[in-house]
Amino acid sequence: MSRESDSLDTKKSENSTSAPILTSLGVVYPWQCDHMGHMNVMWYTGKFDEATWHLLALVGLTPSYLRDRNRGMVAVQQETSYKRELRAGDLISIHSGVLEIREKVIRFYHEMLNAETRDLAAKTILTGVHLDTGTRKSCPFPAEILELGRKLVTRNGS
Repeated sequence: MSRESDSLDTKKSENSTSAPILTSLGVVYPWQCDHMGHMNVMWYTGKFDEATWHLLALVGLTPSYLRDRNRGMVAVQQETSYKRELRAGDLISIHSGVLEIREKVIRFYHEMLNAETRDLAAKTILTGVHLDTGTRKSCPFPAEILELGRKLVTRNGS
């Protein structure tokens, strides 16, 4: 598997509405590894979750917005592909992008890279729904969030 075919194609990025965004930097710690010495899948999910909150903040879904307006975000679908193992001490970077944003739904991706080798370790695509935390029902995004989200839409990552 070549790095070029697994990772985002930079030529495609030049033609995209938005290039991938660095949303997280981290390291794999020994306690995050399983009995085979690889980072356990639960930690991939956790690291992707941290990147999610940074990406959502870029479209205006900040912690203060969510608290002040009694809003939330819920993940309704996630598909993750594991490409290369990560081991204790590996440095990671996560690059993300918005695939689409609709009235109440945002679909986005993350790619986790070994920051030293630039090899794609894992990628995930998520679908999130905007929620009124009082009624526990989906609700529309405000116009300004839809606008910011649309500016970040990329053709990459799917």
